[in-house]
Formats: sequence, structure tokens, C-alpha cells
Amino acid sequence: MLCCLRAAWAEGIVIKSAEILPQENALTLNITFDVSLGHVLEDALTRGVTLNFVTEFELQYSRWYFFNLWNRDVAAYRSQQKLFYNLLSRQYRLSAGGLHQSFDTLEEALAVLGRTRNRPIAARDAVPPGEVYIAGVRMRLDTSQLPKPLQINALGSRDWNLGSDWYRWTFKP
Repeated sequence: MLCCLRAAWAEGIVIKSAEILPQENALTLNITFDVSLGHVLEDALTRGVTLNFVTEFELQYSRWYFFNLWNRDVAAYRSQQKLFYNLLSRQYRLSAGGLHQSFDTLEEALAVLGRTRNRPIAARDAVPPGEVYIAGVRMRLDTSQLPKPLQINALGSRDWNLGSDWYRWTFKP
């Protein structure tokens, strides 16, 4: 029974680290997620279903006098990545825009999927120093991009609802 519980906890997307680094002219974002698929998603992937993942980031200026209800957005970032399995070459392929990369194992593909490095998010002068900002990031499986019959399955199944919670932290340049 403990093996089953451990396998259930191993599925999902968990954030390992997130940081905003000031560079010469811009602020850059580094994120690391730990992505692990369940048996249902792995099976669908090896049968030819493309899995679309979305990473979302937001940087807001907190307006305490509005009780943080109307925070001002300073920067936002959204990226989409596609993961699929090529049965002929027996390789996993990760696509982001026009860039493609192939991997021999699923673990290698998921490690690269969960890693974002030196992604520019805002110009350095757009974020005045001395102020406190709230940053948030998350990653999720975009079930709206699945084939229509699988979208119906995704509505009622926990196996298809893969995503992390919003991870929020304060940032002061």
C-alpha cells in the first residue's frame, strides 16, 4: 500500500526554484519545475497524443491601499511547449515555438521541459528600484489543446489535471 501512495505523490508538477536576476538592461527569470507524469499521461504520450504545457509568470506592483485587489501588472510572460513521442525514432520531442529538441528518455525531456533559464521579462528601467513587487509563476497541462474525445475525459478525471499551484514571492530590485 505504501508503494501505491508513493506513486500517487510522485505525479504532478512541483516548483523547485524561482528567481529574478537583474542583468545589464533587463530582468531575467530562472525557474525549475519537477515534472512527473502519471501512468495515464505516459500511456497517452506513447500512443501519439501531444501534451501541451503552459508556463505563466506575472510581476505585479502591490497596491496595499486597494487591499491588493487592483495590483498593477508590471510584466507578464507565457510560454507554450509541446511534448510528443515519435514512435518511428523512439524519441521524445519537445517543441517551443520553432525550436525542437529530441530526447532518448522521458526523464530527460521532462527535465528540460521544467527548466527556464535567463528569460528576459522586463526592461531594467520598467521596474524602479526600492519598491516591493509580487512575482508569481506556475506550470500546467493545457487540456484545451487535447483532441476533443480526450478533453471530455480530462473534465472528469484527476489523471489529466496536471499542474502546479501559483508560487508567489516578493521581489525588491
